[in-house]
Amino acid sequence: MERIWLAHYPEGVPHDIEPPNVTVPHLLEASAARWGERPATIFFGKRITYRQLWRAARRFASALAGLGVAPGERLALLLPNCPQAIIAYYGALLAGAIVVQHNPLYTERELEFQLNDSESSTLVTLEIFYSRIKRLRARTSLRRIIITSVREALPFPLNLLYPLKARRQGYKRRVDTEPSVFQFARLLAEAPEAAPEVRLDPAQTVALLQYTGGTTGRAKGAMLTHRNLVANSIQVRHWFVGAEEGREVWMSVLPFFHVFGMTVCMNVPISLGACLVLMPQFDLRLLLRSLQKYRVTMFPGVPAMYVAVVNQPGIERYDLSSVKYCISGAAPMPEEVQRRFEALTGATLIEGYGLTEASPVTHANPLRGRRKIGSIGVALPSTECKVVDLDSGTREVPPGEAGDLCVRGPQVMRGYWRRPEEKQAVLRDGWLHTGDVARLDEDGYAYLLERKKEIILTGGYNVYPREVEEVLCQHPAVLEAAAVGVPHEKLGEVVQAFVVLRQGATAEPQDLVAHCAAGLAAYKVPRTIHLRRELPKTLIGKVLRRVLQEEARQPAPRQTAAASGEGTEEHP
Repeated sequence: MERIWLAHYPEGVPHDIEPPNVTVPHLLEASAARWGERPATIFFGKRITYRQLWRAARRFASALAGLGVAPGERLALLLPNCPQAIIAYYGALLAGAIVVQHNPLYTERELEFQLNDSESSTLVTLEIFYSRIKRLRARTSLRRIIITSVREALPFPLNLLYPLKARRQGYKRRVDTEPSVFQFARLLAEAPEAAPEVRLDPAQTVALLQYTGGTTGRAKGAMLTHRNLVANSIQVRHWFVGAEEGREVWMSVLPFFHVFGMTVCMNVPISLGACLVLMPQFDLRLLLRSLQKYRVTMFPGVPAMYVAVVNQPGIERYDLSSVKYCISGAAPMPEEVQRRFEALTGATLIEGYGLTEASPVTHANPLRGRRKIGSIGVALPSTECKVVDLDSGTREVPPGEAGDLCVRGPQVMRGYWRRPEEKQAVLRDGWLHTGDVARLDEDGYAYLLERKKEIILTGGYNVYPREVEEVLCQHPAVLEAAAVGVPHEKLGEVVQAFVVLRQGATAEPQDLVAHCAAGLAAYKVPRTIHLRRELPKTLIGKVLRRVLQEEARQPAPRQTAAASGEGTEEHP
């Protein structure tokens, strides 16, 4: 097929790439060989060089082999952005394990499902999460738990002050000393530096199970091979035309447990020999201080972050002139925010697009050359793109006509973990049917018209209505429930729910909010719950979500409860 968008590629961006036949850890190994003494990470001021990072990854791989972790076993990570997350990620892959990343905000119910579905045998986590893991461990396949602490990665004197702060916040260290619980720092200290010899076929070997709702249904693990992840890292690396190897400073605030953060804030900068400024969570003032102090040059993010920056009182007091490039994903970028951010910093802020099943990046606006506001840009090198009709999914539609956005390239997944029928629904003749309604213009730029109908995007996180509805329906008073996304100024969207109670049953909306908070991560909890006599439906019984979204904009004070407390914290 003709790739008309290639005419708009900036000079220096190749039309195609040939992924090397290497595994993901090679990205770190190559940079350590070339930029060994350069800082690889900065974490609250503490620096680790590329040579030290690669040595630690090798030691962790050796430690896993010593514990009996065999190639192909699933190793779960429940970590925020910190040096241990990078060490565990590359070390596990070096040992031949399959990494399964989890959001630390997940509840026990959510973790239990994904740990069991992946049959993870080993978990690496922070000690502050241990009590939660201990409660659910007997209901999972976990055989080993490796514990670390933020304190281990902090510089002096912060490492001494951290326990005092933790105690003030009500946290008490309670980690068992049983044989199957191991200390991360001790494993690294005692393990030999020579990593185990593991032969893997990068094109066939799964490196990562990244859980997603896909285009339909309950969360499932997208199987991303070493080749998928290496290819996407190279594609994105070339897109950052002008990036200087061994000289860039990267703001790594997007969480690594999210596939966008994993690729664009970890794999890509490591492949460039960049210095990663790590932030375990989004803190606007810390972000601004770090951008200025470390002279950050690359700042990938989500719209909510850029909204927060441009609206920060006194923002003009910060020197953000070092920032060159920003790529925004996970939600639509408001034009006004893009304009204001670029005027404030002098940086180039572009919008891109991707999905978990594609490692994830497939499209982006050019950093140099023709950008089209409102567009997600053009397909990356070695990526094909087309739009097919929504009825049959087989007829390619002409420019300007809406349809299902489809992509094909080396970054597209092998399939879904133990769900071949799900793979067949979205992968056809090598084409990934994204389920997103889009159109292409005459230059090949893509425009999203409607997101996947089942997914709510809030602050860069995916929320699957079905999961919210299932939790609501577990309440004894609830007959039916529907969850929708409604616009939010900072987060893009937030969750609102509509509930029909069982005949004769009573329940207050605030009780339903509390019920959701016990079974869902905070960002999934409905901000508002409306009680209804019935849900609007089609003749075949399908809930009319569009009708509910319109109704959600009309508050009903006596039948509505707004979530409060931890479940309503705004999050990027």
